[in-house]
Amino acid sequence: MKVTAVEMTPVVLPLDRPLGSALGAISRFGVILVTVRTDAGITGENLVFTLHDRRTAVLRQMVDSLADLIVGQDAGHIAGFWARAWKDINFIGHQGVAVMGISAIDGALWDAAGKAANMPLYRMLGGARDRVPAYHSGGLWLSHTVDELVAEAQAFVAQGFGAVKMRLGKADPVEDAARVRAVREAIGPRIALMADANQGLNEAQAIRLGRMLEPFNLTWFEEPLPCWDLEGLARVAAALDTPIASGETEYTRYGFRRMLDLRSADILMPDLQRAGGVSEFMRVGHMAQSHDIAISSHLFPETSIQVLGALSNAIYLEYMPWFSRLYNEALEFDAGDALVPERSGWGFTLNRDYIRHLQS
Repeated sequence: MKVTAVEMTPVVLPLDRPLGSALGAISRFGVILVTVRTDAGITGENLVFTLHDRRTAVLRQMVDSLADLIVGQDAGHIAGFWARAWKDINFIGHQGVAVMGISAIDGALWDAAGKAANMPLYRMLGGARDRVPAYHSGGLWLSHTVDELVAEAQAFVAQGFGAVKMRLGKADPVEDAARVRAVREAIGPRIALMADANQGLNEAQAIRLGRMLEPFNLTWFEEPLPCWDLEGLARVAAALDTPIASGETEYTRYGFRRMLDLRSADILMPDLQRAGGVSEFMRVGHMAQSHDIAISSHLFPETSIQVLGALSNAIYLEYMPWFSRLYNEALEFDAGDALVPERSGWGFTLNRDYIRHLQS
């Protein structure tokens, strides 16, 4: 089965209302839908995105520049594509948009491979479980009032979620702590609660706030420091009893290897787009397992569920439904767990009718 074409469809996906976090307001995304076509008639699909639809054209050009490394080649030789692409991007570097371009094609190739084998990816990748605990990450924003936080957290729990995540980033840490207290009291002690600072603090601020939050039994304190300060993050992790989760902005096994060497986080959070696709996500997951470190996912719940289902050290799926409307199928849940689809490949297919609507 050889690849005959790599096609891209860019769309702008608006949110129903802007979201507020320490990263600023988010109102829309630039999404690139990637389709790999083969001479067997099997197609593989994937998507990558940009915030605010900024630099979407750059990302699209990056994917296009890598397409010639797989067109005409065996679609099942995914490791071969990855190695060629890694060598090809050496001049411009092994982070950022270059790795995102590799991820875009890598994921589509894996989807095609699963469809060709008539197997879900998690089984092709080894299979560890057919369900993964999920936390609702699609709310509890920094822009919410305390009353809105409480109401939304209770609504997520009423939907069956056993874990929820809120955002931090107020100018006064006392206000952040009060907001966490309000949510904890609203959902009770048995619901897992995560808090994400979105890289908005420095080392001293993170330790101070982290100590203020320890009475609320957070499952983790996420990304307190900028992604480049791994040494500082390691000192924060050592200073706090609350586990630190980080890694969504890290690239490939080499970035995560440094995190593991420094002990920068207790939970690693690779992102399918930034980590290097399915191929590299699995390498990171197994490397973390060799250090007895847990894995969670970042965004992309419909596709991340497959790689998490193949890793025995995966502890949570982030349920962020930003892109869910782009798919024909919906993620299913049971008793707070996301169920890994048994359909072939990703188990999700792009809704072309809705995509045409976005283009009109």
